Amino acid sequence: MNFAKLQGAGNGYIVLDGRDGGRDWPALAIAMARHRLGVGSDGIAVVGPSECAAVRMRIFNSDGSESEMSGNGIRLFAKYVLDRGIARAGEDGLLVETGGGLRNVWPRFDAAGRMASARVAMGIPELEPARIPVEAAALAGARRVFDFPLEVAGRRLEITCLAVGNPHAVAILDEPVDAFPLDEVGPLVMEHPMFPNRINFEIVNPIDAGRVRARIFERGEGETLASGTGSTACAVASRLHGLVGDEVAIELRGGELRVAWAGEGEEAFLEGPAVEVFSGVWSERGEA
Repeated sequence: MNFAKLQGAGNGYIVLDGRDGGRDWPALAIAMARHRLGVGSDGIAVVGPSECAAVRMRIFNSDGSESEMSGNGIRLFAKYVLDRGIARAGEDGLLVETGGGLRNVWPRFDAAGRMASARVAMGIPELEPARIPVEAAALAGARRVFDFPLEVAGRRLEITCLAVGNPHAVAILDEPVDAFPLDEVGPLVMEHPMFPNRINFEIVNPIDAGRVRARIFERGEGETLASGTGSTACAVASRLHGLVGDEVAIELRGGELRVAWAGEGEEAFLEGPAVEVFSGVWSERGEA
C-alpha cells in the first residue's frame, strides 16, 4: 500500500489513499505509527470519498483510536491530495469532510506548484460543557468550564475547556511549561472521569499579547511536538482570559503555528507549514 509521511511543525502523519475500500485502519495505525518497528508518526490520515465535500479525512491516532479532527493533520492531508491531483482547491479553498464537521483549507503553493503551507477554518470554538463534552455532574451547574479547579497528581490545576472539533482542557501556568511534568500529569487529565470521551490537555505560558508558549498532551498519542487543534485551544483560552489579542503565535517544541480568533461566536483560523518527508510502500507483512 502506497503511503507518504508528512510533518507540520514536527507533528507527523502518514497519509494513505483509502478510496479503494475499507481496511482495519486502527490496526494499521498502530503498526505504521510505531517508531523503530514501523514508519513512525503521530497517527495516520486516510483519504476517502465524500458526498458533501471534495474529499473525506479520517484520523487515527498511534494507539488506534479515531479522532474527530486534527488541525495539523488536515493541512498535511490537503497537501497529499492536492499535490497528487486527488482533489482540487476552488475559490473557497479545499472543502474537507472530517469527523468534526466540514472544514475549508486555503493552500499556499511554492514555485514548483506544490503546497507549502495552508490556512484552515477550524470552526467556531464550542464552550458549552455538554458539547465538549464534560460531565455535567462534575460542574455543579456551571455554564462554562473556565478556570475550573482540577486536582491531579497532588497538583491543583485551573482548566478552561472547549471543543475545536475535538475536546481540550487548557491550563494557563505561572511556572515554565518546560519544567512541568507533563508525562505524569497529562494521562491523568486525559483519562479523568469528568471527560467521557477523554480529552487533549494543553499547558500555556503567555509571553505577550501576540505570543504564547505551549506544550500539548494528545489523546491517543501522549506529548506531541505540535497540534493544530491544541494550538487553537491555547489561543482561544488565552484570549478568553484577556491575555492575547485576535492573532497569536503559538510556540511549540516542534515549531510555530499561528491562530486568529476574533472572539466568542466567531470562527477560528489556523495557519502553518506542510512538508512531505518521504513516501514508500507498506507491504502486507507490515513492513515499509
